[in-house]
Amino acid sequence: MKRVAVLVGLCVLLLSAAAWADGINLTNKFGTVSITNAGIVSVGAQLRSYGPVNTGSSLGSVSFSTGALTSGSILGGGTFAGGAGSSFIVNGSGAWLKALTGTNSTHVTLFSGSFVGPVKWQLLSIGPHGWTYTFELSGTIRGKLWDGRTVNGTTTQYITLYKNQWRIDNKGDIGLGTTTLAIPEPSTLGLLGTGLIGIAGTLRRKMFGV
Repeated sequence: MKRVAVLVGLCVLLLSAAAWADGINLTNKFGTVSITNAGIVSVGAQLRSYGPVNTGSSLGSVSFSTGALTSGSILGGGTFAGGAGSSFIVNGSGAWLKALTGTNSTHVTLFSGSFVGPVKWQLLSIGPHGWTYTFELSGTIRGKLWDGRTVNGTTTQYITLYKNQWRIDNKGDIGLGTTTLAIPEPSTLGLLGTGLIGIAGTLRRKMFGV
């Protein structure tokens, strides 16, 4: 009976691993971004899509912050610190969350985490007469989903600074942000599944002599 229990347990583990295979893609835009040597802080960006959900309107909000500038410069590009002093938060809002969570909740923190390692800040282009600067912020993130699962991911945020506004308050806005949360890599699951199936086969031969 103990062997049967082990075999059943392995099958459950395989099914559980398969459920983790899907990744989550999400996008955000708008909001304001403050960029100083002390760090980058984004507030008010709209969550525009989450997995297959895309209604053409706001689904919630995305906010993030980094640590201080560690190399380079704000207008020339460089690196900001990640780690404990950083954050990346995705909040969902609306009736669409009921189908996702299986509850009546219409306000859910979908992801709560931080940047892992340095955050890259790259100058992409300068507009005519130097009135606009477009940057790419990119980094690795890690945190927990609404259901408690720990996940890793990457985010890329395209941020525009306007010369007139920059001179006043060091702020810009997000043209588009894309984030992918991996849960986990399919190749890893494949190796795990192959190994578990092999173990299950060995147990079956020992139990039934086939």
